[in-house]
Amino acid sequence: MTTPGETTAVRLLVEYLKGEGVEYVFGIPGGALINFYEAMYDLGGIKAVLAKHEGGAAFMADGYARASGKIGVCCSTTGPGVTNLITGIACAYADSIPLLVITGQVSTSAFGKGAFQESSCHGVDVVDLLKPVTKSSVMVPSPEKIGDVVKAALRTAMSGRKGPVHINFPMDFMKKPVKFSLVPTAQYRITSSQFDREAIKAASLELVNARRPAILAGSGVNLSGACEELKRLAERLCIPVVTSPKAKGAFPENHLLSLGVLGFGSSLQAEKYLLSGEVDVLLAVGASLGEASTCGWDARLQPQKALIQIDIDPQEIGKNYHAAHGILGDARAALRELCYQVDRDLKWLAAPEGRSPQWIREFKDANPRTLNPEKMDSEQVPLKPQRVIRELQEAISPDTMLFVDAGTSVFWAFHYFCSREPGNFFVNTGLFSMGHGTAACIGGALARPGKSVVALVGDSAFAMNGMEVHTAVDLGLPVIWLVLNNGGCGMIYHGERMLYGDKFTCSLYGKRLDIAGIAEGLGARAFRAKNPGDVGDCLREALKAGGPCVIEAETDLYEAPPMGNRMKTFDKIAAQELLKAA
Repeated sequence: MTTPGETTAVRLLVEYLKGEGVEYVFGIPGGALINFYEAMYDLGGIKAVLAKHEGGAAFMADGYARASGKIGVCCSTTGPGVTNLITGIACAYADSIPLLVITGQVSTSAFGKGAFQESSCHGVDVVDLLKPVTKSSVMVPSPEKIGDVVKAALRTAMSGRKGPVHINFPMDFMKKPVKFSLVPTAQYRITSSQFDREAIKAASLELVNARRPAILAGSGVNLSGACEELKRLAERLCIPVVTSPKAKGAFPENHLLSLGVLGFGSSLQAEKYLLSGEVDVLLAVGASLGEASTCGWDARLQPQKALIQIDIDPQEIGKNYHAAHGILGDARAALRELCYQVDRDLKWLAAPEGRSPQWIREFKDANPRTLNPEKMDSEQVPLKPQRVIRELQEAISPDTMLFVDAGTSVFWAFHYFCSREPGNFFVNTGLFSMGHGTAACIGGALARPGKSVVALVGDSAFAMNGMEVHTAVDLGLPVIWLVLNNGGCGMIYHGERMLYGDKFTCSLYGKRLDIAGIAEGLGARAFRAKNPGDVGDCLREALKAGGPCVIEAETDLYEAPPMGNRMKTFDKIAAQELLKAA
């Protein structure tokens, strides 16, 4: 029983979630967590989304956070419910996505007694288990501390370099009475908007005076909502822009100044320009400059004169390439001030000759963007993946949200798909977890109601989390899965061929998955695309259907994806190991 001025610990938790603007909690209930579900039901305002697997719930919360810019929330019961969440949490951690993970725990009175599914420090300690993949992982120490624990968790998740946090809640604490004290969001966390003014001034002078500058935009641009500031700076100084694979679309790829993606699935134009050795000043914004965005740490990416690196995490600045100017801060705040400083400097400085739209146009005319562009028009069967991407491009609008799963699908999309509006291309490359896009698209659809949502996935990725199609069916969400069915783990298969020839294969299914049949069994509308033109026709019909649809496209297993840089990195590392052993 509670008295006036009191509530229960679990209800106070729910009130804080509502104050944070939480709309959905993704998870699977269980005995240790059922009081949390009761509190959500009683207080209203938050919908519980029933997933088919806790890993799918974490991916859905991740997709919701990516699409909304808000925190995503997922939950599970104690024990195996928590361990099932780990990959999804780790994926969010690697990509700096804010999640609040709420897990149940057996009653404290049962600790150490062998309670059913106990996951305290006396058994499989889930608090310690999640510490490496979260910014904070704690158990609620007492009912009275729930408000402080939740405020600290939300502040940690949404401040600085964002990421997941974990609260483990013993079930006997949940219904204990506590003082009703709800602190407004603005009073317990702030928005990162600081920047180093002197570093901004130095960076501006470098960019204004550069003869062959370039901008490499990372996912920090998307996370901070800095796409307009990026575009303004590039246009003001006529600087070519490339993005990391994860940031694809942060700068419109149909813009004159866009050279596409660098790294995994690289645009040929991006490689030609940034690895030419002629770039004198490189501005890297919100990019960690890891393997995926540097063509395997290619030394030629180091500019002749100065690397300017903007990042919210000081550990990323100068980590893999020497930075002449490190700017610590939020990408949006730093780019906005950099734009203002450039305007000030251009009042008395003239940009060097040769930087003009005409020069960029001539460079792009002389250098193709993609490998084998003629395959996008191929009439062959099974379908060429390049042809599938072309038909996808033609069938959807620029503001369609596209979630791309790990595997060959992502390389085809990086290289051949043109992302024309910022904030609509979603992929995880920090952990590169298969099954992410298959489930995350559901969270994305909930975050932006009324928007078209397509998930481009392979058959192996679909096999991991395809049961979540049923979640979309339950919710009546108009999500479309376009599944490239080539009969196995295509990326691994091509890696095997590149490394070992025809010596062996361990990556193909003995029998192809019947993707359309699975979709029908889950209650979705299913399509089969076998011939050129089918994918586009199926997509247009699915977009009109207004409900969950799955399109199975039979694709050519033997068409190798553009992942040459990944294999070059393998070769480079192998050569280094041989030298060490010699």
